[in-house]
Amino acid sequence: MPTDQTARSLRLRGPRAEPADRPAPARTLFAALLGFALITLDASVVNVALPEIGSALGGGLSGLEWVVDAYTLAFAALMLSTGAFADRAGASRAYALGITVFTLASAACGLAPGLAALIGARVVQGAAAAVVLPASLALVRQAYTDPARRARAVALWAAGGSVAVALGPVAGGALTTAWDWRGIFFVNLPLGAVALVLLLLLRAPRSERRPAPLDLPGQLTAVIALTALTFAVIEGGTTGIAAFAVAVAAAVLFVRTEARQPHPVVPLGLLRDRAVRVAVAAGAACSVAFYGTVFLFSLFFQRVQGRSALYAGLVFLPMSALIAVTNVVAGKLAGRYGPRLPLLVGQALATAGLLGLLYVDAGTSAIVVAALLVPLALGCALTVPPLTVVMMEAVPAERAGLAAGVLNAARQVGGGLGIAVFGTLVSEGFVAGMRVSLAGAAALFALTFVLGCRLGRGPTDS
Repeated sequence: MPTDQTARSLRLRGPRAEPADRPAPARTLFAALLGFALITLDASVVNVALPEIGSALGGGLSGLEWVVDAYTLAFAALMLSTGAFADRAGASRAYALGITVFTLASAACGLAPGLAALIGARVVQGAAAAVVLPASLALVRQAYTDPARRARAVALWAAGGSVAVALGPVAGGALTTAWDWRGIFFVNLPLGAVALVLLLLLRAPRSERRPAPLDLPGQLTAVIALTALTFAVIEGGTTGIAAFAVAVAAAVLFVRTEARQPHPVVPLGLLRDRAVRVAVAAGAACSVAFYGTVFLFSLFFQRVQGRSALYAGLVFLPMSALIAVTNVVAGKLAGRYGPRLPLLVGQALATAGLLGLLYVDAGTSAIVVAALLVPLALGCALTVPPLTVVMMEAVPAERAGLAAGVLNAARQVGGGLGIAVFGTLVSEGFVAGMRVSLAGAAALFALTFVLGCRLGRGPTDS
């Protein structure tokens, strides 16, 4: 999925470093971008390796869904608080801690003797990734004092994430075919080490710590609610019903907790704004469609058509190649015409792409599938930057970081739940379940399109 360009709107966030002894900004940008690209890559690189993981470790389709969702849900839920944690600890400390834990967890994933161990290590990976994201952005913020140069640097940071997401399926297929599925995790070890060495070589001044409050009760109830809901969708049956009851109870407790907290992780008043609701809904729909579709077709090519992991990854190459470029175009369109136009065009295009994919069956050629995936990719890439602009313009500047955390968390949750629901639907009959999944994603986009029609028309100042 296209990486959020919340970065542009977050340029005011982050601790200030002293001007003296400031390291070369370009090197700081590279170090931060490498860490951000690394954690973004792991959100998509694993999909095409799932059949090989299943063959090696067992566990069935539900186990494979957890391999993906363990990372996504930990990333999503903890992202609500890790921005505040980065402020309290300082960006450089938080970044170093996050990259270190992420690299060690990657080694644990590659060495996992069974599925349970792999899923546990993926949870730790996701938690570390949630720390790295805001810390890497804060490093960029403190390295560039000039607003214009900072904006360009943050745009490059965001583009790096887009490229990583785009390369994920291709890299996963290549590593799985040429080496082994464990290679998709072991490749993180040298990359993580390089990111840490770069941070040390920069000799950056220690980032200033800020007294950012943490809402631990809200964070805990959010984790319980999201995990229980995903468990209910994936596992089903009597256990699933019990998990759903836990999810509902935790969600109710979460709302009550947030209403009483002086510094909640999700201010409920934020959701009273129509623009915020549209942005959150459109972001979640985009993640459901994109991550769910990549998950489905990664399995489709290998399980239904009997192709290799590399073959599956290469089919995603045309759609992936267009994402980063379209992200930049969408940002410019939003600046010139306002976010409403590109947002609506993107959602309409993605909906058309999903409907076109309904005609895919076991005999459809890879060239046709690759072509049909392009409208979805273009639509999502056109949608994300404008909805980010909508979100940022709906809140005061001092709440931009919090709003970005909520939006990113909603998108990650949407992706995780989309994979869980899609996986459940295809478990009984793959092609039929795939079509129901794609139709449901198209319906979500149609709904957010209608909501988006009620937004203002004017151009923005962003």
